[in-house]
Amino acid sequence: MRYHFIAIAGSAMHNLALALHQLGHEVSGSDDEIVEPAKTRLAKAGILPEKTGWFPEKINSEIDAVILGMHARADNPELTEAIRKNIKVFSYPEFLFEHSKNKTRVVIGGSHGKTTITSMILHVLKTSGINFDFMVGAQLDGFDTMVKLSNDAKFIILEGDEYLSSPIDRRPKFHLYHAHIGLISGIAWDHINVFPSLDIYEEQFRIFAREIPQDGKLFYCLNDATVKRVCEDKEVRATKFGYSIPKYIIRNGKTIIYDDIGNEVPLQVFGEHNLMNLEGARLICKSIGVSNDVFYNALKSFKGAAKRLELLAENDQFAVYKDFAHSPSKLKATLEAVRKQFPDRKLIACLELHTFSSLNENFLNEYKGTMADADVAIVYFNPKTIEHKKLPPITSEKIFLSFDRNDIKVMNDSMQLMDYLNSEDKQQVVYLMMSSGTFDGLDLKSFAESLNTSHQGV
Repeated sequence: MRYHFIAIAGSAMHNLALALHQLGHEVSGSDDEIVEPAKTRLAKAGILPEKTGWFPEKINSEIDAVILGMHARADNPELTEAIRKNIKVFSYPEFLFEHSKNKTRVVIGGSHGKTTITSMILHVLKTSGINFDFMVGAQLDGFDTMVKLSNDAKFIILEGDEYLSSPIDRRPKFHLYHAHIGLISGIAWDHINVFPSLDIYEEQFRIFAREIPQDGKLFYCLNDATVKRVCEDKEVRATKFGYSIPKYIIRNGKTIIYDDIGNEVPLQVFGEHNLMNLEGARLICKSIGVSNDVFYNALKSFKGAAKRLELLAENDQFAVYKDFAHSPSKLKATLEAVRKQFPDRKLIACLELHTFSSLNENFLNEYKGTMADADVAIVYFNPKTIEHKKLPPITSEKIFLSFDRNDIKVMNDSMQLMDYLNSEDKQQVVYLMMSSGTFDGLDLKSFAESLNTSHQGV
């Protein structure tokens, strides 16, 4: 088959392109911006576009289907040409469903936790030698791509994003997967630009839960009142299984849980939100034939998904973590986890406001109290990003009021931020850098390694 990708350089899109290329299909694509790691990975596979931009002449009758990425606009010239020539156009969730029609589809949804739960499941299945297909929203250790497709796997594990499927299909991605087995980890209002009210946002999860068939299964987090209400609704036909936090202890800065017979299972991840994620992953694995013994043994070596409480450097005096937290619920859970894991250390927490929701003054009040666990709280944002998103400016006073904390340090310059971090006393401290962006290109890994080097020289 010959597939053409419009917006091939997106995170999910270029991974899907690589997966189809590995299956032996002919793949081409276009994009108006191609950055790393997509650029190098596509080039290595021999499917990197010769130049950036949109080229309607690439759309010809030899193409079997076009796969449309969210980065493209509805008036994209290549899309217009494909529609004119009656070439089938898929969003990538539509395509994944088409590929998996004869497989058992396991879909992990939730405002937070879905990437980690999916990653845990993939880690366990791979460690167990089980053949499976998948799509996950983060790069994982031991996996070459974020998407794997095959003709013989019985299961496909899909991270179920609630955001829009494509510029011309405004249905949430996880609706298009038609789950046989589903999980909802948490529901907390997000994506205000698409779902302007909490009820509209919640409705997307109600639809997801209701559409799992009667002979299917739905797993859900009992610690989230909204999730519990949505999943226990009488219109949900699937068999329901609730889960919560497993028994655990923290010893010498390490989290330990207990298996079925009380044996200790040391973990490399921490935080009650991650323990809930682990319990959800365990139940999913059990539902597809993985024993608890196999699950617990495999989880001992799970280091987490990229940017999810990712440890950049540590020694006996400090630790630097990077986390994808950007929404209020993610921010609060991450801070609580680090505070509980390091109760005696100074916690310096820095949040970058980067998404449309977080930079919207009407949404900022949702962050009230979320940084209470930080000893030093920093909020960073770039005014140019706000301008680009065509939103009203944000003042420091608005940040103080929204977070309900007058001592928050508000910064707009990445070099100012780095200077401040370097000026802090680095004895018994934890740095927590949280963003779905990059703090305008800050090299956090180099920062962490420089701290380690300076301590070693003492």
